[in-house]
Amino acid sequence: MPHLEAAFTEVESREAILVAALDLGSNSFHLVVARIVADSVQILHRIKEKVRLAEGLDNRNVLRDDAMQRGLAILEVMAVSLQGLEPHNVRIVATYTLRKAKNARVFIKAARKILPYPIEIISGMEEARLIYSGVAHTNQDQGQRLVVDIGGGSTEFIIGEGFVPKLLRSLTMGCVSFSSQFFTDGNITQTNFDNAVTLAQQRLELIDAKYRRLGWQYCIGTSGTIRCILEVAKHLSGNDNKTTIDVADLQQIIALTCKAKHIDQLDFAGISEDRRSVFPAGLAILTAAFRSLGIEQMQYSSSALREGVIYEMENRLSDRDIRQRTAESLATRYDVDVEQAKRVLATAMQFYDVCAPEWQLDSQESKALLGWAALLHEVGIQINSSGVQRHSAYILANVDLPGFNQEQQILLSTLVRYQRKKIRIADIPEFELFSSEQVHKLIILLRLSVLLNIKRQGDFLPSIDIVAHQCGLSLVFADQWLQQVPLVSADLQRERDVLQGLELEFA
Repeated sequence: MPHLEAAFTEVESREAILVAALDLGSNSFHLVVARIVADSVQILHRIKEKVRLAEGLDNRNVLRDDAMQRGLAILEVMAVSLQGLEPHNVRIVATYTLRKAKNARVFIKAARKILPYPIEIISGMEEARLIYSGVAHTNQDQGQRLVVDIGGGSTEFIIGEGFVPKLLRSLTMGCVSFSSQFFTDGNITQTNFDNAVTLAQQRLELIDAKYRRLGWQYCIGTSGTIRCILEVAKHLSGNDNKTTIDVADLQQIIALTCKAKHIDQLDFAGISEDRRSVFPAGLAILTAAFRSLGIEQMQYSSSALREGVIYEMENRLSDRDIRQRTAESLATRYDVDVEQAKRVLATAMQFYDVCAPEWQLDSQESKALLGWAALLHEVGIQINSSGVQRHSAYILANVDLPGFNQEQQILLSTLVRYQRKKIRIADIPEFELFSSEQVHKLIILLRLSVLLNIKRQGDFLPSIDIVAHQCGLSLVFADQWLQQVPLVSADLQRERDVLQGLELEFA
């Protein structure tokens, strides 16, 4: 008998990183745990729990307490699978319902007591980009592909090729929200089904012509709705190996669904109990997509948003950051003075490295966002140089920023908005991922970096000794430099008064 205890003693184990992605969707919460080893992602396990969060969103976009409690109860269950993971190896993203909810912060604060990890609310465009990334990393089709993801509150449409998305849109229509609107009390009629399709097609009028013009070779659907429709099509065709949904499949399923008259009667094979209540609405949205975009056949992919998050984590861990491409694209589009941006960046990073230990700025994310703000602080100069801080802030708040979540985008805009001129503390937004004290200190570091590089010359600044203390910082310039540049000296004197408003000393 072999000596099993001696097995594998000669096998070398490569370093592996355990990561997790949690998608707080409008219909379900999805958790994926994976390991990254040898630059590849290996999915270890998945958890999916129905929440119906979107059902709790009222017509004033306030999330009801019962919906919050359902979500928090599911997070209690999922927290067990995340125990022991490092914070920088866990990413939690929230989509449509928490994007829309005016009281989303209430839910997030309660969730942080359960999960000791940041929760990011991402934009619809960022959600679409991450969905495409998940599909692109797990499907090997050649040529352009159209990806459709029907969620609980929104539906994403992406055309891309390889790993590059070319068109991204997120439309406000989902299987949970449409269920509440068109299939009240579970009743199904041909009329309310047709009304749901019509509204979905009206939403699709925003994109259908542009998407048809660009075109695609393959169409791929993701999400539970499309998986469920494919399962029904398999059973109706008697072909367990069926991998696509076509127009004939939809027509047959529509007829059976409307004939059932109520969701409780949707007992044909392929529809699970937890999917039944939102099935007619999801079917209506998919039907509208087929009709408006001229889709003839759709494949199914089990990978979507959470897998896209996992693969992006692998890219960031390997220092291949999508945010670099985003920043470079903006710099090109708005004719940023690259050399000046680099000068401000170098000064900001020097200040950050000195101040971070004393100021307890221990987050790599805060350093990265300060860096991106330094590089992009002049994107608005093309509009008007005298109000560059306002114009730059407006652009960064409203342009699509792939790789940045909603709060990161707002922080970028805020830092750039207060790079110069007065600061109104009451106008600085509150953040969930960053404390007010952190934000104030990042504003200071960017302001000083911009001010000290005002001459836009590479050899202008002398060596600077920076001394950080808990309540502020001091700068000591070499060789009586300040006496030689009285305008900069005057600017620094004014800056002392501004920073006192942030309860920080500057000398």
